[in-house]
Amino acid sequence: MNLLEEAIIYSTIMHQGKVRKITGSPYILHPLEVAQILSGMTDDMEIIAAGVLHDIVEDTDGTLKEIEKRFGKRVAELVDSESEKEYESEDRAATWRRRKEESLEKLKTSTDIGVKMLWLADKLANMRSLAGSYGELGDKVWDYLHQKDPEIHKWYYKTIAECIEMELNKTGAYKEYIDRINYIWPGTFDTSKTKYKEYREIDVSGCKRIGKGAKAEVYRYDEELIVKVYNEKNTYKDVEREIALARNIFVLGLPTAISFGIVSVGKGYGSMFELIDAKTISELIAKNPEHTDYYAGVMAELALQIHNTCPTDDKLFPKASTYIDSWIKRARLGEELEQRLKEIMAARPASECLVHGDLHTGNVFLANNEPLFIDVDRMAVGDPIIDLSSMYLFYVGYAELDPKIIEDFMGISCETAADFYHSFLRQYLKTDDEAELEEAERSSALWAFVRLIGQMKKKPLSPKDEQVVKSLIDKISEMA
Repeated sequence: MNLLEEAIIYSTIMHQGKVRKITGSPYILHPLEVAQILSGMTDDMEIIAAGVLHDIVEDTDGTLKEIEKRFGKRVAELVDSESEKEYESEDRAATWRRRKEESLEKLKTSTDIGVKMLWLADKLANMRSLAGSYGELGDKVWDYLHQKDPEIHKWYYKTIAECIEMELNKTGAYKEYIDRINYIWPGTFDTSKTKYKEYREIDVSGCKRIGKGAKAEVYRYDEELIVKVYNEKNTYKDVEREIALARNIFVLGLPTAISFGIVSVGKGYGSMFELIDAKTISELIAKNPEHTDYYAGVMAELALQIHNTCPTDDKLFPKASTYIDSWIKRARLGEELEQRLKEIMAARPASECLVHGDLHTGNVFLANNEPLFIDVDRMAVGDPIIDLSSMYLFYVGYAELDPKIIEDFMGISCETAADFYHSFLRQYLKTDDEAELEEAERSSALWAFVRLIGQMKKKPLSPKDEQVVKSLIDKISEMA
C-alpha cells in the first residue's frame, strides 16, 4: 500500500460519522476534494497525502505524533501548518479570529511550497462549498457558521490569497479561488487575476548584484536595465503597491525611478527600471572612496528633500511612529525601559512630512549625476529620526555585531562607512558644531540599537549574541 492509499484509509476511518456544516455531506468528501485539487498542482505524494490528512488533528482524536509515525515528519509538518490551536475553555465563536491569526503566521513564515499549496487547496474547497451555499441561501449562510460576520471571513480568505499569490497565482486553483471570493464579495480582487496573463520571464543568474535589502535584491540586467527581484516574503500585491506608490511620490517631486513593468524571476517577481549607466551610490563609494564626502552630500540633500516633502493625502502613507513601536516591541527590553523609550519618542517634535523608512546608499542610484531611489515601500509620515537611525545602523551600528555585515551589505570597509556616516550627518544638519553632531548621533544610535536587538531576537541567541545584546541594552539604558 502506498502513502496516499494509506492516508485515504486512515482519514476515512478517523472522520467516520462526521458531516460538513450547512450541507450535511459526509466529511471525508472534503479531504478527498483537497487531495484532488492538490494533484492538479503537484505530483508530490507527501503534499497530496497531507491534503487527505489535514483535518485529522483539528477535527478527530488523531495526533501529530501519530501522523508523523505513520506518514513521516514532512507530512506531519504540513498537517500542523493547517491545524489551529484550540482554546477548550472558551467559545469557538469568541476565539475564531485569534485562531485564524495564529494559523496565518504559520503560512506567512513557512518556506515549504507544500504549505502554500495545502492552504490553497483547502480554502478553495471551502470556498466552493461556501459559494454554492451562498448562491442558495444568500446572507443566511453566515448563520450556520461560528463566525457570523461576512467581512471577517472576507479578511481571512483575502489575506490567504495575498500570502500565496507570488508562488501560486499562475495555477488554475488560485484563479478559481479568486473568482469564488469575488462571487461572494464582489470587487475584492481585480478580475485580471482570474485570467491567464503571461509575464516576461527573465533569469538573473550571471547578472551583477548591485544592491541588497530586507525585501529584495537589485541586479544590473544589461547596460540599460535594472531589475529589482523581490523575495518570497512579498506578495504580488506588494510589488503592485510599491509601483503605484512610486508614481505618487514622483508626483510629489521626489526623484523616484518608475518601474515600467513586472517580470517573472524564477518563482517570484521583479520590477524593471530603465537606468542607463546608473550606479548605486554604494558602488560609487567603493570605486571612489576619496569622494566619500561628495556622495555623503548627495545623500544628505536627498534626505532633506524627502524630510521637507509633506503629502496632501497622508492616507497613502502609514505613520512612521509605528516603526518605532514595532522596534520596541520586538526588542523586548523590559517594561521600565520600554516606557522610557516611548516617553522619549513622545517628547520629540511632531512632523507631517515624509521619511524614507529604509534610507541607505544601496537604494539610491546616480543617473546623469542625479539621484534616484527605487525603494519606496516603507515611505511614511513622521519623525526623520527613522532615517537618521537607519543610516547609523547601516554604516556604524552593525559593527557592534560584526563589522563584516557592513562590508558585505554596503560593499565598503567599516572605516569608509563610518567616515561616510559622519560626513552625511554633518551635511544633513549643516553644522560643524561637535556638541550638536554628538547629540544627533547619540539619538540616532539609541533607536538603531533598539532596532538591532529586535533583529537579533528573531532567532535563538548564541552565547556571543547574548553578550552583544546585554552590551547594547546597557548602552540604550545609559542613553535613555
